[in-house]
Parts: sequence; C-alpha cells; structure tokens
Amino acid sequence: MPDLRQTRKNIKTALAVLVAVDVVAVAVLLSPVVGSTDSRHQELNQLWSELQSKTRQVEPLRNLDKKVITANRQIGDFYTKRFPTQDSQIATQFGKLAAANGVTITQAKYRAKEGQIERLEPVEVEAELSGNYVSLAKFINALERDDMFFLISDIALAGEQKGPIKLQMKLETYLRTGA
Repeated sequence: MPDLRQTRKNIKTALAVLVAVDVVAVAVLLSPVVGSTDSRHQELNQLWSELQSKTRQVEPLRNLDKKVITANRQIGDFYTKRFPTQDSQIATQFGKLAAANGVTITQAKYRAKEGQIERLEPVEVEAELSGNYVSLAKFINALERDDMFFLISDIALAGEQKGPIKLQMKLETYLRTGA
C-alpha cells in the first residue's frame, strides 16, 4: 500500500512552493520595478511610436536593388538623349532652334574646353544672334527646354531704336565621349 504520509508531505511542500511563487508574483506586480498600468501603457505607446518612426526612416530603402537598376537605366537614357556624340549635332540643333523661333545666327563659335567630366567633354558656344525681343525670349526658353543639354552662362542684349535686337550669349554643352 502506498505511503500516504509521504504523499501528503510532498503535496504540502508543493503547495508551499506554489504559495511562495504567488506571493513573489504579487510583490513584483505591485512593486515599483514593474510600475503602474499607466506607466506600462505609456511605455508601450512610446515604443510603438518609435517603431513607426523607424519604419518610416527605412521606407526609402525598400526595393533598393530595383531602384538602383532603374536609376542606372535612367542615367544611360539621360546620357543618350541629352548629350550628342558629334560636334555637328550641336551646331545643327542650335540652328534648328534659332530658325524655329525666328532668330538669325550672325556668328557662332564652338570650342572644346579643357577638363573632362566622366564620359563628357565640355563644349563652349559663343553666339551672336539677332531678332525681335519676343523671338529672342522664345529662343532662350527653347534652349533651356530642349532635349539637348544647353547651359546658358552669359547673355548681353544690344539694340537700336529701329531694327532687330542683337543678342550675344555664351553657353555650354557637352559631347559624349567613348560612345
């Protein structure tokens, strides 16, 4: 027959241990170590807002590998579309824009500049143009909006009381090298 005294003693020991664990749990719950319910909710809200902030910070990095591939393709398209490979393309485009806006090119000088940007060679254009004020303004606007990259650096207007207005301008564009 089983020894009931030993079993009773084991059960009393187990109950004493469980009561001690309950007392420790209540003490920890009510102690300042854990804090009040309000402080725990405040901490939870603070941690939640930190998580949201960190998530917003890393959002631009999502799909970064795809963005790099897209950016490389866009850079290639930009170089192909905006920078010519031959000197004659610059003169041709400049002439087309002048003719389309009713401006006469009196003189134009094209000069390759020293210094090379990666895969680009700067070309300086000095031009003397004539036309009425509206035509010249439209021409300048067309230069700035053209697919070919033109960077206007200097403009000087001169005119007489009657007749066309004269415009002297310096601008810069680039030739694609190694194409």
